[in-house]
Amino acid sequence: MIFNLQHTDTLTHARAGIITTDHGQIETPIFMPVGTVGSVKGVYVGQLKEDIKAQIILGNTYHLYLRPGLDILEQAGGLHRFNSFDRPMLTDSGGFQVFSLAGIRKLREEGVEFRSHIDGSKHLFTPERVMDIERSIGADIMMAFDECPPGNSDYAYAKRSMELTHRWLDRCITRFNETEPKYGYAQSLFPIVQGCVYPDLRRQSAEYIASKEADGNAIGGLAVGEPVEKMYEMIELVNAILPVDRPRYLMGVGTPENLLEGIERGVDMFDCVMPTRNGRNGMLFTKQGILNMRNKKWENDFSPIEADGASQVDTLYSKAYLRHLFHAQELLAMQIASVHNLAFYLWLVGEARKHIFEGDFAAWKAQTVKQVSTRL
Repeated sequence: MIFNLQHTDTLTHARAGIITTDHGQIETPIFMPVGTVGSVKGVYVGQLKEDIKAQIILGNTYHLYLRPGLDILEQAGGLHRFNSFDRPMLTDSGGFQVFSLAGIRKLREEGVEFRSHIDGSKHLFTPERVMDIERSIGADIMMAFDECPPGNSDYAYAKRSMELTHRWLDRCITRFNETEPKYGYAQSLFPIVQGCVYPDLRRQSAEYIASKEADGNAIGGLAVGEPVEKMYEMIELVNAILPVDRPRYLMGVGTPENLLEGIERGVDMFDCVMPTRNGRNGMLFTKQGILNMRNKKWENDFSPIEADGASQVDTLYSKAYLRHLFHAQELLAMQIASVHNLAFYLWLVGEARKHIFEGDFAAWKAQTVKQVSTRL
């Protein structure tokens, strides 16, 4: 994987670049739709590529390991061939999912023992095992196995957790280096910065991760309950330490405003389930603001969903029709909203990239944050 930093804004830390993988290029800053079990919910590959214009999507290691399982994925030739998405992909390590199973997992130095949420069967994730699983899935970018502590963790727990993440990272790197990709194309490993909301821990973790000289680096453990101001503070602190010439990935974030604030602070890559999850519940993100499509105010509104929207569905359907679909509990409602929201997110980061090059990112961002955060 190669990262070419093309331009940095003069007034902020916003950056534009290109990541080159064996499955194609990714223009940064970029938003990555989440395909938890090998599919982006409610969206087929043609829409992902042509309407949403997704350059890279995610797969979830925990869920894909449990179902369909590694045997099926290997027989298929990896996730790219299994789900027919021939552009770059990233897999998380499953760490967040495992640690969210607080009642049915046991954490120890070796790894994490947990029970499947599907059938209760017992499994063990170690750093070595996770690297093997991610090799079998075959994503272009693999995430290191980490512990994601709650946002309200006390200092002692956050420190122990960070140190465990660092020890696991060393084991991930060793295993990654002693194994080979399975499907004839290269894979990269991204470490993850932890440390909760404690500046000295975040600084220590960022320095440790930077010393590994990986192809790219991630910031984890944010947007998990801490105040948003703390999240922005940690991003600034960490990005001042992480290498300038490697992409920076902020995991699991977030709202359109969060994306723009992250870009301003030097983040290159984002992912979040919000556009699809909120879309399935009737919330649309638009250039003018946020719409709740279940509201009665849209009942007789026959104007397009968004006249100058980023997606084909925006002009095909009216607000009144989409509201009707949600009230009728039609599956099409969730599909339209998901496609719209994802296309909007990709449009938003694309506009940010354009304004970074044009030199007016700061002014554009200030105005855009107000617009996209307004509830209509």
